[in-house]
Amino acid sequence: MYTASAVGPSRRALRPHGSWSSPLSAELLTAGSLRLSQPKLHAGELCWLEGRPLEGGRQVVMAAGASGGPRELSPAGVSVRTRVHEYGGGDYALGAELLVFSRDDDQRVYVLPRSGGEARALTDGSARHADFALSPDARWVVAVEERPRGDGEPDNRLVALPLTGGGPREVAAGFDFVSFPRFSPDGRRLAFTAWNHPDMPWDATELWEVEWTAAGPGSRHKRAGGAGESIFQPGYSPAGVLTFVSDRTGWWNLEQLRDGRRVPLCPRAAEFGRPQWVFGLSSWSFVDEQTLLCAVGEGGRQRLALLGLGDGRLRFLAPELDGIEGLEVGAGRAALIGASPTRAPAVGVLDLADGSFRPVREAFRHGLGADWIAVPEAVEFATGQGERAHAFLYRPTNPRCQAPPQARPPLLVKSHGGPTSASSSALDLAVQFWTSRGFALLDVNYRGSSGFGRGYRDRLRGEWGVVDVEDCVAAARFAAGEGAADPQRLAIRGGSAGGFTTLCALTFHEVFHAGASYYGIGDLEALARDTHKFEARYLDGLIGPWPARRDLYRARSPIHHAQRLSCPVIFFQGLEDRVVPPSQSAAMVAALAARGIPHAYVTFAGEQHGFRRAESQRIALEAELYFYARVLGFPGGRAPPGIEIVGEKS
Repeated sequence: MYTASAVGPSRRALRPHGSWSSPLSAELLTAGSLRLSQPKLHAGELCWLEGRPLEGGRQVVMAAGASGGPRELSPAGVSVRTRVHEYGGGDYALGAELLVFSRDDDQRVYVLPRSGGEARALTDGSARHADFALSPDARWVVAVEERPRGDGEPDNRLVALPLTGGGPREVAAGFDFVSFPRFSPDGRRLAFTAWNHPDMPWDATELWEVEWTAAGPGSRHKRAGGAGESIFQPGYSPAGVLTFVSDRTGWWNLEQLRDGRRVPLCPRAAEFGRPQWVFGLSSWSFVDEQTLLCAVGEGGRQRLALLGLGDGRLRFLAPELDGIEGLEVGAGRAALIGASPTRAPAVGVLDLADGSFRPVREAFRHGLGADWIAVPEAVEFATGQGERAHAFLYRPTNPRCQAPPQARPPLLVKSHGGPTSASSSALDLAVQFWTSRGFALLDVNYRGSSGFGRGYRDRLRGEWGVVDVEDCVAAARFAAGEGAADPQRLAIRGGSAGGFTTLCALTFHEVFHAGASYYGIGDLEALARDTHKFEARYLDGLIGPWPARRDLYRARSPIHHAQRLSCPVIFFQGLEDRVVPPSQSAAMVAALAARGIPHAYVTFAGEQHGFRRAESQRIALEAELYFYARVLGFPGGRAPPGIEIVGEKS
């Protein structure tokens, strides 16, 4: 494996920014990477879900004990994945002696004995299921069900699947969406969250409880939430006290329901929750009745802490960790995924006694010395309406190359997806791919991003395509004004909603000189008509109701203003994408072709919303680098086979 060491400045090769040689090839970056999620502790073992790009994106349930290395728990050759809400999550659960999972190819729910044997189907595949919760008496699996319904939207409800056989029992219906089914320790209550169109789960959710008996579900009762309040991750203390996260104060803070009263556990201008884009999320877990472990988000980064319920104080642990996902506590330790600006995301075990973190499986191994890693700088800058926005700035970093004196690097402004999501300071090799070649990169947490309180998150309401774009433009100007970037070589890139922000910035502003759209949105009306149920009314809050505000949809859709787009763009698109159909990218490509503007269109058969295959990821990175080299004017970048820049002037 390649290991780099420091090289003195006088021995560094003199090469233009963007053309620096780097050991971080696209093949190395994608071939060895894993997607890690949903860590759990069970029967003395650490378990997790592992996505493998080299196996076509197959997802595998893994386990590792104190005496043995990682091994597969799920059946050989099977991919464990649910497609509820298209984004999935909550793909598996572990019981006393069994594994419950959704199989990707038929979307049936299976139960597999931990002792071995054949997996047995619990459902017939006529509906999709996610977010599994096993009852303490091991008789039921409660799950979110999404059932197709003719040409209309699917029906969503909570169902109980009997492990002893028989059809599903309805637990809760009458909502557009449900999530987070969680049993109390004694098995007598089940908590869950629900919401309805046009809200998203970070806008308004309700917290409900269902009475539970040996015969199954009983009556249900609303406990909290409603208009203007987002409830996240309900659960129970060891003694059965209902605990949850609410943003009614303007921040996602922890609360408990005690004797019918809502009691704040740690009032703080911090985020103890996150946007519920997928199922199976966890940002807190009880250590004992008076202590819980939680992920605390402040200033754009996360930290681990033990919260004492008696005094509301936080004791921070493992300060090096950021990008924390999936907390679950058991027997004096915790399972989690953690990273840092210099450490790859890893699933591992946290010792609650001394706060040490032991990684078990890393998302990638790069072999780079510290002198190759660009460490993010948290920056804040002025933007529209006299407000401030946030970003992480990465400067070019390469111990073997340097640019000519006074040269400034090209800048990539990264617009994250969601758009109700956030950028993290955790190590990302996709960022280091660019900085090690001499690019500067600015990862923008524009207004509307999560992690900075509800007020900041709500700045995007009715303003998508406006304030996010303003912030990306302001970020580029800020970097150029600070001398961190060449003002004549500014580029912007983004995927999905970030692709929309990218296309808007390129269409409605004249700051950028190139861009890359990964399955980005060009036509908002087409998105409103064609997208899946989970996001079918998302645009009501981001723009306005459709078709009543068709004027806004057309005014903000780059496809209707393509005549204003005058710089080169490269498009990447999965041909099986149901979230942003290929017709979106194809329409923008046609508009650029009609005007003779240099562009490239790269499609991937079999890929959906986000590329899971290593080959697709590799080709996309190589093509994007080649595109920038050609249109921004620096040497380097190799055209992958079949990639053509149309309209390029010789």
